[in-house]
Amino acid sequence: MRTPRAGPMTGVDAVRYSLVVFLVLALQHTLLDFVRLGGAHPEAAYLLPAAAGYVGGAQRGATVGFITGLAADLLLPTTFGLSALVGCLLGFATGAATRGLVRSSWWLPIVSLTAATVAGLCAYAILGSVLGDSEMLRVELAPALVVATPAAAVLATPIVALVRWSVPAAAAPSSVLR
Repeated sequence: MRTPRAGPMTGVDAVRYSLVVFLVLALQHTLLDFVRLGGAHPEAAYLLPAAAGYVGGAQRGATVGFITGLAADLLLPTTFGLSALVGCLLGFATGAATRGLVRSSWWLPIVSLTAATVAGLCAYAILGSVLGDSEMLRVELAPALVVATPAAAVLATPIVALVRWSVPAAAAPSSVLR
């Protein structure tokens, strides 16, 4: 296993991440949208910003979440920008919440990304309701949580591997005293 690189995102990293976004959104809209249970389907698009926050830190997670959300918004019939806002918040929150954790356990990314997906679905429904679609809270949230939670646990490991390949870890802050 190679050592994760740290530092700023390069052009190669941007191309890699673009491929990952394309792959996950294609998987979402060609396969996962048709796996329905109670009208709900697994949600892979929220795993990307959460994984970017977990791997690259809060700032990188927010940036990647915003970009992923904009790409997802192009494919959704909902309010444009809603997924971008939720992805940005989700990437930042995941990066901030997992910043101080010891990363030696195999189950930590699974739990972190599953919890982030649940938080992302709740945030999407709440913000969608605030923006005028009140049915998101009443009809769509409960089945979405029941279906998306176990699917997120299953998809977390491959998504983290893809994001580690495409998003460099955040550079450690310098220990310069002022």
